[in-house]
Amino acid sequence: MDREGNWMVNWKEKTLGEVTLFITKGIPPKYSDYKSESTIWVLNQKCNRNFEISYADARLHDYNLKKVPENKMLMNGDVLINSTGTGTAGRVAQLQNIKKPTTIDGHMILLRPTDDIDSLYYGYAIKSCQSQIEGLAEGSTGQTELNRKRLQDEVIIRYPVDKQEQKAIAYLLSDLDEKIKINVKINNNLLQQIQLLCRSWLVDYAPFGYEQPATWSVVPLSLIADFVSGYSYKGAELADSDIAMATIKNFDRKGGFKLDGYKEIQPSAKLKPEQHAQLFDTLVAHTDLTQNAEVIGNAEPILSMSGYNDIVFSMDVVKVLPKEGVSRFLIAALLQDGRFKAHALGYVNGTTVLHLSKKALPEFELLLPPDLEELAPLANAVEAMYRKIADNIDESTHLANLRNTLLPRLMSGELDVSNIDL
Repeated sequence: MDREGNWMVNWKEKTLGEVTLFITKGIPPKYSDYKSESTIWVLNQKCNRNFEISYADARLHDYNLKKVPENKMLMNGDVLINSTGTGTAGRVAQLQNIKKPTTIDGHMILLRPTDDIDSLYYGYAIKSCQSQIEGLAEGSTGQTELNRKRLQDEVIIRYPVDKQEQKAIAYLLSDLDEKIKINVKINNNLLQQIQLLCRSWLVDYAPFGYEQPATWSVVPLSLIADFVSGYSYKGAELADSDIAMATIKNFDRKGGFKLDGYKEIQPSAKLKPEQHAQLFDTLVAHTDLTQNAEVIGNAEPILSMSGYNDIVFSMDVVKVLPKEGVSRFLIAALLQDGRFKAHALGYVNGTTVLHLSKKALPEFELLLPPDLEELAPLANAVEAMYRKIADNIDESTHLANLRNTLLPRLMSGELDVSNIDL
């Protein structure tokens, strides 16, 4: 708006349908378990999260069994919207740097802009409307479907007439997203370095001439750590709070600790001091609802407080508390090694809901020196890398918050992009 309250002279306001050249749902795929010359990738709703597309949950489609129309083959700049299901319908993402022949299944909608609007700007404009788009889902629980006509008619896109201004706005937002992606890549590399360093010390014995030191012996994890059960909470305690509770929702199926898994809680009972978690404490998932035991036994250090003053953890989670003189960073690295996950899977029981035996953690065996001070160089190196990861997460969180603050204001013309210096 200008000072007189009139719409910006150099901006337009149109429905999403008016600035969309092509809109379609995806195909009913013919899935293949094996990659071949006749297979392409097909994205589904699980691939769309946090404005990003991931191929981790993508599947293969055999186009010899079912042809894919050329216009349904994805291109850079395509906007994808989840169309089905409570809690997922309305999620928006835009494809960038697509490198594989890819299409989408019938639970996603594909959109491409007209020539009036820059492709990257178009993507961010739709992202800024995600909350509204989510509200367009209709139907009963489990059968909700995004109303495509309402999507085109009710979602309003505002944009400057000048395409260069569109590009300037989009590039500013894109730069923030790119910095976040770089931090993710750096952190993934650091996690790999941690595992390689631990393997070098504790498996290959590189610092000891690649020979197992004669004085080292096999000891249970219980010798160097204690184990704290989580808080048994009631549903009524889940309320707006500056206290977060870590649950199995924080454990990603592919590994990693999801900050959006925290639940805010107002504990009604007095917690033991050890039932509070601190930055760099290691938590282990003791329960799992996945069919393939993807979460249970996963060990994750807390690498961000996510702005909360305090963190507790639920009964589905166990905290590994290092004994005096033992580095919590070393504990984290030891438990994030694949050997612990393999060990834990041998202690799983249950059918629909999986549970980890209380014996799993204390009976995990490690080959260690009689004096852990011998591992101080390893612990110090691991600590430095975990702290760097935590710093990068904090920076990315700040950048994401900045992007989310700027996005609606830039897309409405409230802010002049030329006046922003990041």
